[in-house]
Amino acid sequence: MNFSSKLIEEGVNAFSSLPGIGKKTALRLVLHLLNQPKEVSEQFSEAILKMRTDIKQCSKCFNLSDEPVCNICSDPRRDHSTLCIVESLRDVMAIEETGQFRGLYHILGGIISPIEGIGPTDLTIDDLISRINATEVKEVIMAISPTIEGDTTIFYISKKLSDLDVKISTIARGVSFGGELEYADGITLGRSIIARMPYKLKEE
Repeated sequence: MNFSSKLIEEGVNAFSSLPGIGKKTALRLVLHLLNQPKEVSEQFSEAILKMRTDIKQCSKCFNLSDEPVCNICSDPRRDHSTLCIVESLRDVMAIEETGQFRGLYHILGGIISPIEGIGPTDLTIDDLISRINATEVKEVIMAISPTIEGDTTIFYISKKLSDLDVKISTIARGVSFGGELEYADGITLGRSIIARMPYKLKEE
């Protein structure tokens, strides 16, 4: 792709570095911004910069937030005795879209995957254990994608929680094996949470 302007080329390269955006789409975005008033581009760039510099990680659940504690953790109307364990922020957003869960969340930041070099210490599992010990949590729901790595993560966390007085559940298998929560349709995901099942820890 040939460019008459080095600045346009740099803009296209910047946009195309984002996931799912190719060079042609990036060029359309660049040309769109160039056809808008200068103020639009300034607002766009300021919003991205402010998001990148001012956003925080919730000190309780590791969600992204404008404040030190996110609006879910600080909401007194939520059920603080139920904790939903998820892999990522995208999973929180997917579950919230269903409107079927009113408890709190804990984001692991991934799942245990020896092949990718991700172990328990790379996740927020120790923070989870400390959180449960320090709060009124009565039930933990494992809303982790039903993959081999996901099941390994569920097993590991359940072992760590086995000595605590807390009920452990997993979402019903309405989400297909090997699927990811963020791609499950809202109705299926919502029903999977409602129809959650007790998790039975099987010793190795």
